[in-house]
Amino acid sequence: MTTERNHIEVSGISVEIRRKAIKNLHVGVYPPDGQVRVAAPQHLDNEAIRLAIVSRLSWIRRQQQGFARQQRQSRREMVTGESHYVDGKRYRLDVVEQPGNPRVRMVNNATLWLRVLPDSDAEARRGVLERWYRRRLKARLPALVHYWEQEIGVDVADVRIKKMKTKWGSCAIEARRIWLNLELAKKPPRCLEYILVHEMVHLLERHHNDRFRSLMDRYMPDWRLRRDELNQSPLAKEDWDY
Repeated sequence: MTTERNHIEVSGISVEIRRKAIKNLHVGVYPPDGQVRVAAPQHLDNEAIRLAIVSRLSWIRRQQQGFARQQRQSRREMVTGESHYVDGKRYRLDVVEQPGNPRVRMVNNATLWLRVLPDSDAEARRGVLERWYRRRLKARLPALVHYWEQEIGVDVADVRIKKMKTKWGSCAIEARRIWLNLELAKKPPRCLEYILVHEMVHLLERHHNDRFRSLMDRYMPDWRLRRDELNQSPLAKEDWDY
């Protein structure tokens, strides 16, 4: 799909426009700084898009204010004493340099013990931790997917995990493939479940319209609370940089 990009400014807000071969206009506000991005049909001119943005200014500013209030982590240096999150809980990192296979384990629900090879640098340590996060997340998915397939009445062909810069998840509808952000391993389990259900519902409704919200209300009545909990959790700066 060919995508054309340009920028306009509306009431002091910079808006990135991406024109695509789509039917409807979609407005999104993205972390970490509340960047506004519009996906617009190719036939819409800038003035029509500007009017659409003006009609949504109050909503856009609320989203941006929410991101401004959100707690941010500085880039982790992967040294003893840092805070790292697992399932929404904060753990103190304890780095131990020892020969042998690198590994991670949780100790006393308070410490994240990271064994690494002597003289390993921050990137090597980060790689060990991220592989551990990935294994934990991957292990939880089969049961969740099976349960929600029965509840929603859809068939998911595949669920994959990757580091994503601006999304918690995405859905390739034709392939019935769902992608989840590796960052979700750090968030409360109910937030992971919300994103999974959100993407699964896209198999019934492609767009974020009234029907989509009605379906979410039916299958997960508290989805807005889960969404707010996720949006209020700390953002890892390195993972959400554009």
